[in-house]
Amino acid sequence: MNIIGKKYWYFLISLIIIIPGIISLFLYGLNLSIEFSGGSNITFSFPKEISQSQVSAIKSVFLENKLKILTLEKNGKYIYVRSQPLSEKQDSLILDKLKTDFKDFKQEQYETVGPVIGSEITLNALKALIISSILIVLYITWSFRKVPKPTSSFRFGVSAIVALIHDVLVLLGIFSILGHFYGVQIDSLFVTAILTVIGFSVHDTIVVFDRIRENLKRMGGEDFPKVVNDSILQTLDRSLNTSLTVVLVLVALLLFGGESIKWFVVALLIGIISGTYSSIFNAAPLLVLWHEIAAKKAAKRA
Repeated sequence: MNIIGKKYWYFLISLIIIIPGIISLFLYGLNLSIEFSGGSNITFSFPKEISQSQVSAIKSVFLENKLKILTLEKNGKYIYVRSQPLSEKQDSLILDKLKTDFKDFKQEQYETVGPVIGSEITLNALKALIISSILIVLYITWSFRKVPKPTSSFRFGVSAIVALIHDVLVLLGIFSILGHFYGVQIDSLFVTAILTVIGFSVHDTIVVFDRIRENLKRMGGEDFPKVVNDSILQTLDRSLNTSLTVVLVLVALLLFGGESIKWFVVALLIGIISGTYSSIFNAAPLLVLWHEIAAKKAAKRA
């Protein structure tokens, strides 16, 4: 397999996957949960399937108390309301009013997060992503500091981060589309999934990079693109087998893990598959592309 020879095709595939997500991010953004945006989540249950008149009654109760409903969804006997942040007093008023209108009515869940706490969680999530990326660049640059020419340890670090950005953009883009069309929300579990994917992707990329470093020492006289291509092929089975075992576990969790972790598992599945692809078909080929551009510039100067 001549993976390096077809590197532009693999870059094109990545762009085709990423661009719709980027467009969705610009148009729709992310459907943030109350953990990030602030607000209240309330779940009501009824003894029978909810009718449209009951939905209208719940809406009118919120309007009477001058409370803004952000989203309202019904599913069988349950109705899910996301509103502006409610105090306990406001929640009690709504409950008292609904109990007078409906029999056997229950509030199954009530949680609220203020806008200040939501902004702090958002800021901490961004800090975690930025700090982890910087530390990864520094670690890879230091770890590969003795890599033989014609490349450099800094190129290894930057290429790994580009692969990470690829994986994060794929994940954010897909969840932006899911959030707009299917109401999937971004919560703290999603941030955990992104950080997990970053760690897995870096691990997979370092396996390939380490083999490139070893082959550069043993095959120093060989053409750099050939060394990189041979290194990818030598680690291909290991990368695919490692990812496949993780994917199988995640599929089992998706089937039997329950609704509460469903989208967390979906995020991990997408990220693991994207991370495996980027480690093999983006990170290492990017090293070769960088080498070719540097070689052309050096030839022009000469």
